[in-house]
Amino acid sequence: MSIKVENVTKYYGNQKALDDVSFTINRGEIVGFLGPNGAGKSTLMKIITGYIPASSGRVIVDGQDVRDNILEVKRKTGYLPENNPLYHDMYVKEYLGFIAGIYRLGKRSSERIAGIIEQTGLGAEQHKKIGELSKGYRQRVGLAQALIHDPDILILDEPTSGLDPNQIIEIRNLISLTGAEKTVMLSTHILQEVEALCDRIIIIDHGKIKADNTRSDIYSHLKGDSRTILVEFDIIIAEEMLGHIQGITGFKQLSDKKWLLESASYDDIRPHVFRFAVDRGLTVLSMHLQEQSLEEVFRVLTKNEK
Repeated sequence: MSIKVENVTKYYGNQKALDDVSFTINRGEIVGFLGPNGAGKSTLMKIITGYIPASSGRVIVDGQDVRDNILEVKRKTGYLPENNPLYHDMYVKEYLGFIAGIYRLGKRSSERIAGIIEQTGLGAEQHKKIGELSKGYRQRVGLAQALIHDPDILILDEPTSGLDPNQIIEIRNLISLTGAEKTVMLSTHILQEVEALCDRIIIIDHGKIKADNTRSDIYSHLKGDSRTILVEFDIIIAEEMLGHIQGITGFKQLSDKKWLLESASYDDIRPHVFRFAVDRGLTVLSMHLQEQSLEEVFRVLTKNEK
């Protein structure tokens, strides 16, 4: 089960929301879809799930064009929209039964409803009206309706919005377990969530794909920038000694024995630091390579382009 987005462009009037977007997501992948507000994330998710049409290009879900087989695509897709529309006057269990009926689960309905209530932690709330629930529990109901028919593809737009830290971890675990057998596309503004869940990241800005790769390869987008090493020696050393470490272009003393060392390139200089220590009879108490954070990469790729 895969998603193929081929040269998708979307206009709202004269405004271009998506500009010739293409990528493929394969079964078993959990892909983080990132971008600033207005980048086109929700628009593309609505196109993939068949809620709005593309102006040009096409989306293929499991070999079927969304335009030609929209009902079949919806059967295979679970979608949690950004605004999570729910019927507030319905009880939780009643609502999930209503959704199960839409998907024509028939005799499987009771079993699926019970299972999904347990999975999403809605047991204590199942007999309450949705309008009486907190935002976090409403979000769980939205996730439950996306999972009720056991879809092959999950399209999740801000799935942990409004949840507390414990609930976020629970939902992350659920998505991670689900993603082992499904295709998952996850949009979020919580970068730590992407780092925890996704091995592959797609970054979009102004309707264009800015990056599409594994997390480690996206970090290396900034290759050529300096790297820094946080190192602690066992004794106080003179500043001028550090100039003998191969590849070092700068350093900053953080405490008597701790130093922040800057390298000349993106290459790993830790072996040079160890060699320097051994040659001078020093002991390295700790050494930490400070990687580029996803936040830094995101900022560089989406900075103020017009």
